[in-house]
Amino acid sequence: ETGFLSYKDNRFDLAIFSPPYGIEDWNKRGSNKDRNKDFNPEKTKSWDKKPDKNYFDELLRVSKSQIIWGANHFFDYLSSTKAMLVWDKHQDGMHFNQCELAWVNNLNQSIVIFRKPSWLERDRIHPTQKPLELYQFILTKYAKQGDLILDTHVGSASSLIACEDLGFDYVGYELDADYYKSACKRIEQFRSQLKLSL
Repeated sequence: ETGFLSYKDNRFDLAIFSPPYGIEDWNKRGSNKDRNKDFNPEKTKSWDKKPDKNYFDELLRVSKSQIIWGANHFFDYLSSTKAMLVWDKHQDGMHFNQCELAWVNNLNQSIVIFRKPSWLERDRIHPTQKPLELYQFILTKYAKQGDLILDTHVGSASSLIACEDLGFDYVGYELDADYYKSACKRIEQFRSQLKLSL
């Protein structure tokens, strides 16, 4: 997660990422075990380390605008903002969070809601995988053609696939070797589908 430190100020137009929240309770969530074939509670603890203030300071330095998921976990490190992005997961009455919040900086100053059930994501390769459609929505609403996108916590690569789909250049980082391999495979599968459809 520190590979981006070597970049110059404002190198990236937009950083979109979902850092670990430091929850460390995935081993208690039965449905995640059901949805993730390779679920491993011990492995989860290894990637669920919450970034510190220095991480956010550097991220704000290298990018002009930011969309940071898990905003409610990082308010100590982030300034106030009028803009937020809400992912409504359609999980009313369930034991999980019904939505996720993203801190939006240096973009249009409003609160925006994206609605898509998280339980529709069947082919999950990461416990906190977000829908491809969510990142397509973000890029369509907040980015402009020619922007360079940064994701410091690639995870399942939904953000990078959205970039490929919409024609954005990007830089992505993933520390976990297994998730990195799975993300690369998912990107290659997407590229293959693109070729087949042409």
